[in-house]
Amino acid sequence: MTTTVQLPDDPIISLVGAGTIGMAWAVVFSTGGMRVKLYDSQPGALETTLDKARARLGDLARHGLIPQDGGVEDAMALIEPVTDLGEALDGASLIQENVPEFVDLKRDLLAQVAELAPENCAIASSTSFIEPSRIFDHVKGRERCLVLHPGNPPFLIRVVEVVPAPFTSPEAVEIGAGLMARAGMAPVYVNKEVEGFVLNRLQGALLREAYCLVRDGVTSVEDIDRIVRDGLGFRWSLIGPFESVDLGTRGGIAGHAERMGPSYERQGAERGQHDPWTPDLVEKVVAARRAILPLDKWEERGAWRDEGLMRLLRTKRDINNG
Repeated sequence: MTTTVQLPDDPIISLVGAGTIGMAWAVVFSTGGMRVKLYDSQPGALETTLDKARARLGDLARHGLIPQDGGVEDAMALIEPVTDLGEALDGASLIQENVPEFVDLKRDLLAQVAELAPENCAIASSTSFIEPSRIFDHVKGRERCLVLHPGNPPFLIRVVEVVPAPFTSPEAVEIGAGLMARAGMAPVYVNKEVEGFVLNRLQGALLREAYCLVRDGVTSVEDIDRIVRDGLGFRWSLIGPFESVDLGTRGGIAGHAERMGPSYERQGAERGQHDPWTPDLVEKVVAARRAILPLDKWEERGAWRDEGLMRLLRTKRDINNG
């Protein structure tokens, strides 16, 4: 996405809700060099969260993952605990809501936040499943509202889903995604509202099949975790599912779809989900992959994958040997 919005040089990020995700966001933004106002209405929550943030920052520092020269103390100095909601929102460039996954709770809080928020800031929710139009449709200035859903924990899983509602302005999307990128997150743009967005729909598809395989006596819980941990997940930690099958089949992803597509269609139909890979859909995916990786670079990229997996294998061995 081409950025046309000028992001502030010294943004303030207001975090509303200081639970697990609020704490993690505080670590993300403070290590990105941004000022953070951390708000929670529960007594004692802020003190607990600051202690946890310091501990997580210490962990990151031990692994050389804090960019500031001053490390933990520089990052902690950027986090300001605030007990008044209006004060917490004052001057914010981005407000990130982090309360539990209850629609009514979020709707009530976000309406209050929108009344107090500066007019030119973006307002985002960290919700994992709820479409933004369900929690923002009623708020003042709803065009500046969207979902920014991180992987968990965000300070380690550095991807964030950028999910606008139909009424969200392009400027709000750019502000949210731009500030996330500045904090070291990788924005993924979700082009239309769907429950669960992309991350949880992909995770859900795998979990649904995993539950069925256990139910049907095909394999065990332990062995499913093993095949994902040491097989699929190990490979996917370096390259995603489309690139995996593209590099894994001579002729690339077109060859994979031709050879394996009918089997996957039968497997889906067996579960009551008949979604064949139609020729036009395969053509669309093939075109996207070939734009990213021309076939004359296929061998080179495969060698890169193998080298990366060997490095990961060595690291994984070292971790397991403790």
